[in-house]
Amino acid sequence: MSPLTLFLEADIVVKLVMLGLLAASVWSWAIILERSRLLARLKRETAAFEARFWNARTLEDIGGGKGDHPAAALFRAGLEEWKASTDGRSAIDREGVRARLASVMAASIDRSVSDLSDRLNVLATIGSVAPFVGLFGTVWGIMRAFIAIGQTQNTSLAVVAPGIAEALFATAIGLFAAIPAVIGYNRLLHLISRLEDRLAAFSAAFHAMLSRELDQEGGA
Repeated sequence: MSPLTLFLEADIVVKLVMLGLLAASVWSWAIILERSRLLARLKRETAAFEARFWNARTLEDIGGGKGDHPAAALFRAGLEEWKASTDGRSAIDREGVRARLASVMAASIDRSVSDLSDRLNVLATIGSVAPFVGLFGTVWGIMRAFIAIGQTQNTSLAVVAPGIAEALFATAIGLFAAIPAVIGYNRLLHLISRLEDRLAAFSAAFHAMLSRELDQEGGA
């Protein structure tokens, strides 16, 4: 009755169910670990970038916005739009520039959040589907147990135990795949939501800085 024995003695259908659930579990853990490391790195890089931003008095003090983290991408998007709207112009529509800056930076945040959330749908799918796949293996194993009873005309535990054990094992693997996926999905979604809020606060502060710079430019 060891797990390996239950797998080897299982029907081919139940074996396929178990293998599929194990593969889904490995896949979900790979996504959880990869996204967790990525979000931890982005959190550190964003904090360092924000520290430079809050200590800066002018755009030149911040630097070029190098880096592949969302805050740097947001900074570059806003700065590029600001330069495109102000360089070489004697008359500037301040309100139009401010509206375009807000739109560009909001789009940058949306792209970053969308990229970070790209694989979360896999975790959501595994978390919702895996228990039902395990249940299918359970039903199939119990069906085999009843078929064995009918063939042998024997209701002893020795006849029905293998099929029932396979069925319960398939259910256990389904839960083993689903529970970490659901927990990982909720945790990663929370971290991404916090990063989005942080980017929104940074965007508002950066927009205010650009507005102050804009007030020093020529006006329409």
